[in-house]
Amino acid sequence: MLTLEKFEEASEIVKKVTRPTKLVYSEYLSRQTGGKIYLKPENMQYTGAYKLRGAYYKISTMSEEERKRGLITASAGNHAQGVAYAAQAFGCKATIVMPTVTPLIKVNRTKEYGAEVILWGDVYDDACAKAYELAEEQGLTFVHPFDDLDVATGQGTIAMEIVQELPTVDYIFVPVGGGGLITGVSTLAKMLNPKIKVVGVEPAEAASMKAAVEAGHVVTLPSANTIADGTAVKTVGEQNLPYVMENVDEILTVDDDELVGIFLDMVENHKMIVENSGLLSVAGLKQMNLEGKKAVCILSGGNMDVITMSSIVQHGLIQRDRIFSVSVLLPDKPGELVRVAQTIASEQGNVIKLEHNQFVSINRNAAVELRVTMEAFGTEHKQRIIGALEAGGFRPRLVSAKLY
Repeated sequence: MLTLEKFEEASEIVKKVTRPTKLVYSEYLSRQTGGKIYLKPENMQYTGAYKLRGAYYKISTMSEEERKRGLITASAGNHAQGVAYAAQAFGCKATIVMPTVTPLIKVNRTKEYGAEVILWGDVYDDACAKAYELAEEQGLTFVHPFDDLDVATGQGTIAMEIVQELPTVDYIFVPVGGGGLITGVSTLAKMLNPKIKVVGVEPAEAASMKAAVEAGHVVTLPSANTIADGTAVKTVGEQNLPYVMENVDEILTVDDDELVGIFLDMVENHKMIVENSGLLSVAGLKQMNLEGKKAVCILSGGNMDVITMSSIVQHGLIQRDRIFSVSVLLPDKPGELVRVAQTIASEQGNVIKLEHNQFVSINRNAAVELRVTMEAFGTEHKQRIIGALEAGGFRPRLVSAKLY
């Protein structure tokens, strides 16, 4: 059972290894929603995610014999680092099985904390099956990333901190993967104040908790294909589901495309790097009426590799019409390129890439192709630039934008 006494105990224990993550008021999100929106930046933890809380508390409850046998777990990345860090603090050996698609930064950080890493399978569920197999073979102590009530208790300490800092909170938005975080947060939040609404947010392509709640029992999805790799879970925890069904007020789903734009917002407006799974809580805001309400979004992690980050930024700029490309056909004669450039400049467009193809037609005098990639302030500005090109007789055609 999850009890208030256990949550209070865990809150004191995790303070030994966690960094205080004070709420950050978001003027940007508050303006968008009409409410008062706060961020709980667990992406600023030592391991870059909240998972350290549950891992450390779980290991603190183990016997010396269990620790001496060595620990093993499976993780898409953040729990891996939490267990590795906590195991190092307790002086015990840790083996982590991670999906082969885990971002390199998460793999390397896990190794840096002294753990042995084994890459196996395409998603968390594959890695978990392998970890159970190795635990049986080698007599290791398994630390489940979410289907464990001690782990959920550790994660729930976040709710204690939120309520202590903002006693009048109305909503807490929580990213959902296997369910450990939302189990702990929702259960403790309701214990502290039954009026608090807890909203879970899942990726639409890995909505295993929503499916389980609707079915009334744990179900296994055929796939969990999402850019929110930390929540790409096909089967939620059996021990978590009853608590979620009792304490969570609503479960929302968001498409991957929404996370792309929100990543851009978080970088530009809050100066924070938050991984896609950690942005689920923010993505859920617009689906609720929060006018006049106080809401907290848990940013569950910030472990994102630079290559993924650059790709997300590029797609976000294109998605928001901040970057776009057009193709125009020009006669192959001096001065035509200058005319195009002057037309774009007249509307404050900024050219960042040019491609000149003289072989688009066998008649170069009739037409050569110029592809122009440029920056704009947004959709309205983009349309003004296109309108100016059309007025100049260039007949621009939108094409897929690529920065590199």
